[in-house]
Amino acid sequence: MNYLYTSIISYLLGSFNTAYFISKAHGFDIRDRGSNNAGASNIKINLGWGAAVATGLGDMAKTIIAIKLCSYLFPDDPVIPFLAGAMSIVGHIFPFYMNFRGGKGFASYIGMLLAINWKLALIIMVLTVVLTFVTNYIAVATLSVATLVPIYYLYNKADTAVVAILFALTALIYYKHSINIRRIMNHEEIGFRDKKKKKEIEE
Repeated sequence: MNYLYTSIISYLLGSFNTAYFISKAHGFDIRDRGSNNAGASNIKINLGWGAAVATGLGDMAKTIIAIKLCSYLFPDDPVIPFLAGAMSIVGHIFPFYMNFRGGKGFASYIGMLLAINWKLALIIMVLTVVLTFVTNYIAVATLSVATLVPIYYLYNKADTAVVAILFALTALIYYKHSINIRRIMNHEEIGFRDKKKKKEIEE
């Protein structure tokens, strides 16, 4: 029952989509503009860096809160923090009141890592930045680190359920980035350094 309660609590907290509410406060639905994604990157395109930072922090914070709350309610179970983090990410990606059309979940994923293993989270954040600059694609960096994290826990002999949850999250993140993968393969994805194409989208 602890796992059920954790799943419900974390899903509901994760369903608070920061990008959606910020865009609604500005009179539009973020899913109708730009990349149509309810996340920080699309908020940046439509409302600028300030709103994007607020969105990212909000998406990280809700997952941290879910993990801390459920860990307090159900202590001494190593699976609970990972389950709480995973279900918060699921809530972000599939919020019930948005017809299950939310964001891609990476900021919430970073929030999960910060709450569980902040040292690993910092390494992952640095690696994400480096890979983004090296490959020119944020999606490549996101998918790379989402693959490395479960491998790290598998190598360190984490609980089988923890490893399974992390690999399931990786599969979910790959699914949400399937469009980006196709665009990269077709040379249609907008690169991080491709200012000209980014400017065209913003206009």
